[in-house]
Amino acid sequence: MQSDPLLTRIVDALIAVPGIAAVALGGSRARGTAHEASDYDLGLYFTAAGPVDTARLRQAVRGLVDDPDAADVTEIGTWGPWIVGGAWLSIGGRKVDLLYREIDAVARVIAACRSGVIEMHYQPGHPHGFLSAIWMGEVALCRVLHDPTRALANLKAGCTPYPAALREAIIRRFQWEISFSIENAELALARADHTHIAGCAYRALACLAQVLFALNERYLINEKGALLEAASLPRTLPGLALRTAEVWKQTGSSDFRQALSIIRALEAETRALIQGASA
Repeated sequence: MQSDPLLTRIVDALIAVPGIAAVALGGSRARGTAHEASDYDLGLYFTAAGPVDTARLRQAVRGLVDDPDAADVTEIGTWGPWIVGGAWLSIGGRKVDLLYREIDAVARVIAACRSGVIEMHYQPGHPHGFLSAIWMGEVALCRVLHDPTRALANLKAGCTPYPAALREAIIRRFQWEISFSIENAELALARADHTHIAGCAYRALACLAQVLFALNERYLINEKGALLEAASLPRTLPGLALRTAEVWKQTGSSDFRQALSIIRALEAETRALIQGASA
């Protein structure tokens, strides 16, 4: 943080807000893959007993942003139980995203994931849905910036190594759905229900990404770019990125049968990959 004056300025303002127990940097900047124009993703952790003082946060943000009148800080829960709330900001010409997380709830989810218990929820902004393990992945991959009680650091320590029970739970939850989604899409071919076919194709590929990440014991925290990243993992499918692109090329040309045949081949290879990993 010392080498990033903008980040230091932001965090110094945030930690003065009552209720912010810990601050974590997420996204590409935490993973070391950011470029100059990358967003800043900041998790604001609070306890159930001491929630974020959103009025004070709003004041702090107004002193940081490029346009105070455009700064919109939400109340806790405004964005649903999994995204929770936060703000989308522009500071120094950079996009800065704030996300609330209740550390007690995150701790419970991490404990459940370590035991192989996961949940999938509908969530705007996540076309495939919000997998509860995302919260664990956020902690595992974040860079802790402020954590005076070490509550977040202790949770982070419990995220490594990747739990075997979580790996098996994700594969069990999503592998079968790849072929199920393909079959549903194929049933819709006769009635030319293009929207349904495309939706099923997307769901099959999203499930495939979940399985590949789990096979590689990697946390998947957002389906955006997941298949491209999966293509570079040690255990992956040959030509995955190009074949996925071909699915959407054929879909755009209304050759849905060919698009689905590509996904079916990917599903068969994924099944073989799982069997090989279990041998």
